[in-house]
Amino acid sequence: MQHLFLSLFLYAPTALPDSTIAPVDTLRQRVLSEVIVTASRIPESIRKAPVSIELLDARQIRLSAQPSYFDAIEHVKGIQVLTPSLGFKVYNARGFANPTNVRFVQLVDGIDSQAPHIGAPIAIALAPSDLDIDRVEVVPGAASVLYGLNALNGMAQLITKDPFTSTGLSGSQKTGVNHLNNPLVSAKIFSESSIRYARTIGSRLAFKVNMTYQRGYDWIARDETDLNPNANASLNLTGLTHPARDLVNRYGDESPNRRSLTLDGRRYVVARTGYFENETSDLGLSNLRGDAALFWRIRPTLTVSYRYKTAKLATLYQRTNRFRLDHYRLDQHILTLESPSLQIRAYRTSENTGDSYNIRSMAENIDRSFKPDNQWFSDFSSQFTSSTRAGQTVADALQTARTTADAGRPLPGSDAFNAQVARLRDINNWDVGAALRVRAWLYHAEGQLDLTRAAWATFRERTGIGMQIGFDYRRYSVFPDGNYFINPDGSGDNLVYDKAGGYVQASRSFFGDRLTLTGTLRADKNRYFALRFNPRVAAVFALTDNHTFRFSYQTGYRFPSLFEAFSNVNSGGVKRVGGLPIMSRGIFEQSYLRTSIDAFQTAINTDVNSNRLTTGQAIQKNKNLLRSNTYTYLKPEQVNSLEMGYKGLFFNKKLYVDVDVYYNVYRNFIAQVEANVPRTNNPDSVAYALADRTKQDRYRLWTNSKTRVTNYGASLGLRYGIGRGWLLSGNASLARLDRTDQGDGLEEAFNTPQWITNLSIGNPTLWRQLGASLTYKRQSAFLWQSALATGMVPAINTIDGQLSYTFPTAGVFVKLGGSNLLNRYYTTFVAGPGVGGFYYLTITATVSER
Repeated sequence: MQHLFLSLFLYAPTALPDSTIAPVDTLRQRVLSEVIVTASRIPESIRKAPVSIELLDARQIRLSAQPSYFDAIEHVKGIQVLTPSLGFKVYNARGFANPTNVRFVQLVDGIDSQAPHIGAPIAIALAPSDLDIDRVEVVPGAASVLYGLNALNGMAQLITKDPFTSTGLSGSQKTGVNHLNNPLVSAKIFSESSIRYARTIGSRLAFKVNMTYQRGYDWIARDETDLNPNANASLNLTGLTHPARDLVNRYGDESPNRRSLTLDGRRYVVARTGYFENETSDLGLSNLRGDAALFWRIRPTLTVSYRYKTAKLATLYQRTNRFRLDHYRLDQHILTLESPSLQIRAYRTSENTGDSYNIRSMAENIDRSFKPDNQWFSDFSSQFTSSTRAGQTVADALQTARTTADAGRPLPGSDAFNAQVARLRDINNWDVGAALRVRAWLYHAEGQLDLTRAAWATFRERTGIGMQIGFDYRRYSVFPDGNYFINPDGSGDNLVYDKAGGYVQASRSFFGDRLTLTGTLRADKNRYFALRFNPRVAAVFALTDNHTFRFSYQTGYRFPSLFEAFSNVNSGGVKRVGGLPIMSRGIFEQSYLRTSIDAFQTAINTDVNSNRLTTGQAIQKNKNLLRSNTYTYLKPEQVNSLEMGYKGLFFNKKLYVDVDVYYNVYRNFIAQVEANVPRTNNPDSVAYALADRTKQDRYRLWTNSKTRVTNYGASLGLRYGIGRGWLLSGNASLARLDRTDQGDGLEEAFNTPQWITNLSIGNPTLWRQLGASLTYKRQSAFLWQSALATGMVPAINTIDGQLSYTFPTAGVFVKLGGSNLLNRYYTTFVAGPGVGGFYYLTITATVSER
């Protein structure tokens, strides 16, 4: 449903009959793509839209300094980009970012490109190639009434070329290099080869075929910051002497891999050793994707089409943990019927995670396969005691104990290590293996009808009111693999999760079409949740043809994703469970918050180490720190969003100005709470069980924050045609977390820089057929919070540049450029990879059909 309402909700037909935001090819053909009304090349319909819309057209993409249009989106006003991998970018707007962003929708010609089991796109798997992209339109901010319940933070629409108007054969070869001056690895070559062929057969048939293949070596995540620096503070053990170090990108040393050991009368927190990410995963990038489409014009205004898309990926991906995706497969079949007044669309997306695996579970279980936890901690304890009695200092004894306990441990790159990787990646239980084995399907059908273009045309003529209606139905189906998903009814049948919805919209213009008012009401029903209504009102006032003001208010909802509702993951002794009652009944009621358990255990250690209490005495003294879990089963998220803005043209239409301000209120953020259940039915034994990691069952439960969160922000975009082909542009975006009314710790982390600014200058005809552009990006430092890691993300300052040359008679375009030209490595989020300079040469050749 994310794309059901694109053209109809954004623009009232009485005011904007030629909307370019519409995802429907028929409408785009009718509009002839863009109607350029100014030297700033801003389509009139976008200037008069009631919401902020950012356009990245073919000319801007060609002139951009970035390697591809997918990279160029990073410089669009209001957009924050996370980079989990060289082949993977995640877009967000207006706060509350994470690497699996289910709140930001990505569409391709109106088709949702999400992977079914997570509810968000996987890299560029179903995205068009550089050869087939026509333009990108971005709506930052709440848009769930417009694009479906997931679009709480925004939407990116990727619109491809029409095979009726863009015919011929084209090919592209991009060769690049990265990892220059990287102490961890030598420089690596990147290659991307693309081909597109489109042809018309008579006046009614057309087809197109695309294929792209990428190969390279991924960015490396190797942050060695300690996430657990104070676990042994009462013993003055910090830094390299700290035996419970939890390094950001080393896995196997996290909380489930630590124990409190009583050694010589003191309690030490000790972690297993673990492995770094680049030691346990293949960093080779290998992405193959393609599509084929056939279009039949039944009549000049009625088109039926079939499209098939496929992708096979080998890349890195992050959510709560880091994953290696290997032989990961997505397929999509799409059937559409389109006319200016009627659109019907149905599609199926299938997902198979192939030979993918969890990097953290891989590292944990290589350690455990070599030596079980009980034996390792026993060996550690025995050697520590022997070493201290032999006169070693505590710091030296701790290191000797680790060396002894690790004796025989497989070394990265060894035959024994590689054999363990091969074995564990095929075991689908993260307590003892690492495999990610998910097969899931998404089925979607939708329709929309503009009544005032069809049967009710006379009604509009009499009243001036435009009317549209629409419906959609979506079903998720997932195979119960026994680790990631189970069917809670105990059968082996596929797990099904579905929803249905519809909308009605009315609009009318006043004062000679200067003022347009639009009202929309949509309703959605999920089988596990009550009917939800999403209202929206919008107004657009054109003071003159060159100056437009806009206002909109809406309420949006997001139903839990398939993973949030039904997950059933065994992960290193922690069970991650979906938040629906059928998945987690009884766990919420019997569990204790892990935050209180951690505080309880720390207090015990302090009392034993500093106050010389026995463990039993310390337990009795501190048991009042324990807190029962007060959270409960999942509810949909909700946002109330207010936006105002202005678009205008100045100086003989050479300067384009776009300003927007917004204020959002979020409720019921979907989040995870960690809570443990003691393995005892005796109330008097609860505290003793929760003091011992081996006597409690650990859970991570999907639930809702009790906190109401508000945020606000603004953005300014400027584009100025200097003359002689020069275009100067810039934008600045402000995002602030306003307040939280309770601060329960489960509110979604803001994870957004306060300021993002972009400046660029370019000229496609700098000298004859030579073009050039330069872009500068500044992003302020910000706090990143996630289940995997929390810390500060340093400020980013990057420069991108390109030189290009066109050989018109040969149909060849050459582009030489680089992103992050100064090669200053940066990260976009904590635990993410370091991103360095990427330098490339792209040669594109086109032979048009005559």
